[in-house]
Amino acid sequence: MSYSNWRMSNNRFFETQHRVTPALRSRGYPVLSFLAYQKTFYFPDAYLWRALEAVGGNFSPGKITQLNMKDLFGRAILDYQTNNNPKDLITETSISEADEMSVAYLFRTYNEMPKIERHALDLTKGTVLDVGCGAGSHSLYLQENRGLTVKSIDISQNSIEACRLRGLKDAQQADVMTVSNQKYDTILLLMNGAGMCGRINKLKPFLSHLKDLLTSDGQILLDSSDIIYMFDEDEDGGKWIPLDNEYYGEVTFNISYKGENEDPFEWMYVDFATLKEAAAAVKLKCELILEGDHYDYLAKLTHI
Repeated sequence: MSYSNWRMSNNRFFETQHRVTPALRSRGYPVLSFLAYQKTFYFPDAYLWRALEAVGGNFSPGKITQLNMKDLFGRAILDYQTNNNPKDLITETSISEADEMSVAYLFRTYNEMPKIERHALDLTKGTVLDVGCGAGSHSLYLQENRGLTVKSIDISQNSIEACRLRGLKDAQQADVMTVSNQKYDTILLLMNGAGMCGRINKLKPFLSHLKDLLTSDGQILLDSSDIIYMFDEDEDGGKWIPLDNEYYGEVTFNISYKGENEDPFEWMYVDFATLKEAAAAVKLKCELILEGDHYDYLAKLTHI
């Protein structure tokens, strides 16, 4: 297959060269060429995945794999934990302007947390899976103050390193969608954890997978926000919502740190009615536990 046969919706890709390691070369693998765009590698030759595996990727033949190399959010967390000249994060979404976020906020104590987070921690019981743990503040409180057994996971290796330095006993780099053959009494998804599935068409599979990780009387505690208030209202009370996305809560996030820009990523804010409908579709009961002051809420999901 020639490179001219590749058809991309965005042609801002560039060709890079990769020479295989001596070990692979000794097995007869030649110098390799591939196309790369935004850390996505496109390769026509089945043997290329083996060479790329050797430099730290997780690949299979004929597939397209994304490598997140920057981890700026996690780097900011680790910088703060190690006092390595931490700076504010710059966050921006497809529906909001750039704003500064102090990394110190991620290291807040229980008393400094919003009431929704405090209430979620008060309701937490049994064995706990803290999904998207970030700096580990929720996990640390549950471990040290509540005496609970907590497994903390995040896709950010830098964040996990910071969590371990803070004293978390079981912090692992992992995507929750790859967790299996485990059961928990409480699954936590705080700081709008429901949004990590990214798009509305992924919400039901996401909840179904979390359900499989629950004990028979387990609970999922998550918070999110209804961002309908961010859209303009007409004189009849209707909202002007762009048609770019399937659901108005879908956004694209951009993060900058110390002059570097992270690759844009998908995120979602889900209103309670939509969450409840998706939960019911996968046979989960969804209860509204608490409403916050900024269109946010805490929900509890349990087996029906």
